[in-house]
Amino acid sequence: MAEVTTYYLEMTSPSELRPKDAPEGFRIEECLVKQFELNRSMYRLVGGPWRWVDKLAWTDDEWRSFAEADNLRTWVAYYQDAPAGYYELQKQDGGNIEIAYLGLAPAFTGRGLGGHLLTHAIRSAWEWEGTRRVWVHTCTLDHPGALANYEARGMTVYRKTVEEKPEAGG
Repeated sequence: MAEVTTYYLEMTSPSELRPKDAPEGFRIEECLVKQFELNRSMYRLVGGPWRWVDKLAWTDDEWRSFAEADNLRTWVAYYQDAPAGYYELQKQDGGNIEIAYLGLAPAFTGRGLGGHLLTHAIRSAWEWEGTRRVWVHTCTLDHPGALANYEARGMTVYRKTVEEKPEAGG
């Protein structure tokens, strides 16, 4: 068993955002045509190193229901025209927008792209009509710089949990 700490962070005003500029050659596009296969592929590509396992066993129907829902929007990031990462925003009750997933593919970590990817996600969340709060959770199994990136962009921890989880591996 391994001890895993989960941090829940939020932003309650767009004025709290501390943006990071886009590096040259980095662009982010919203996927206006929903395709669950893309979400599944990006989830595996980005989440593999961080043991994102909760959706690995999902069927096509489960993926379709999640990724093609009206309350979910997906963006893909490109660096020098190669897919570099993605994020998903999920609209919830009460004007809450969750950054459901956000991350970079392994070949693109450590290049200073994560700060702008998060900046873009937060701005996109605030642009969604009716947004009152943007939130996300991360844990100690995630990229070592994830929590610092969220805090550097202006998000604040409002809850922290610690639990024992089975160790990943074969």
